[in-house]
Amino acid sequence: MRVLVTGATGFVGSRLVPMLVEAGHDVVALVRDPSDYDPPEGITVEQGDLLEAGSFEHALADVEAAYYLVHSMGAGDEFEERDRLAARQFVAAANEAGLSRVVYLSGLGDDRDRLSKHLKSRREVETILREGDPEVTVLRAAIVVGDGSASFDIVRQLAERLPVMVTPQWVDTECQPIAVDDVVAYLVGVLDVPETAGETYQIGGPEVLTYRELIERTAELSRGRRPLVVPVPVLTPRLSSYWLVLTTDVEMSVARPLVDGMRNPVVVEDTRIRDLVPVDPTTFDEAVQRALGPDQLHDAEPPTERPQPRGAR
Repeated sequence: MRVLVTGATGFVGSRLVPMLVEAGHDVVALVRDPSDYDPPEGITVEQGDLLEAGSFEHALADVEAAYYLVHSMGAGDEFEERDRLAARQFVAAANEAGLSRVVYLSGLGDDRDRLSKHLKSRREVETILREGDPEVTVLRAAIVVGDGSASFDIVRQLAERLPVMVTPQWVDTECQPIAVDDVVAYLVGVLDVPETAGETYQIGGPEVLTYRELIERTAELSRGRRPLVVPVPVLTPRLSSYWLVLTTDVEMSVARPLVDGMRNPVVVEDTRIRDLVPVDPTTFDEAVQRALGPDQLHDAEPPTERPQPRGAR
């Protein structure tokens, strides 16, 4: 199948492209600057920007399916409008090209909760994509663990830099992290399962953890010991954003929407995808080890006893 990958140079897209090739697909990678892209062998590289009508439509020629991996969270206060514009222009081009299938990676979160601006934007993109002619498959994930993940990078930096943390109360919010390799496996897998067309699925790893546990276990793997975490109720989302900027390398344009989303639990409640696309789940510790790499792992033996984590729902 001839498949287009938008966001091919991103955290997920860069891992998805070679896996699609390995699965036997004819892959077209849409990138804004080909000079900064070292493509895997055997793919077609097309230049274009979804925010600029007329610059990318040629990449959809003869394409049957497309992966939509574009979001503008780091674009400051304008990220919602940019996401809206990109999605609408993509849908118009997809309709014109006769595309049959779109796969979109969205964010996990219960619509009954007061969603963050970031998650609201993801939901809006889902709606816009569904207004087009192609059938849309949506995969919703919480924090994706891997080298290059903005969310996990915050966890890693906090774990490595601060032996004692006075933290916002969101550290006790539950989430269900998933390894980037598992995300890619689901993305590749749904393309070969016709029943997934037009459906929305939740994907997650095998464990439900709090953000405090994410930080503690990452610190244990990278530094050999857990930090002391002291949550306090007085840190508002705005102050939490400043706290992250002061204690990590994350920019405020990224910190604000991420912190805003950490107040809500993001746990898988619908497990239908597991029966359609079997994926051997990667444990959180294994995902962290892969993300850190051997040079950043603490060389001490891991503790022999660990509290049993709450199981995936």
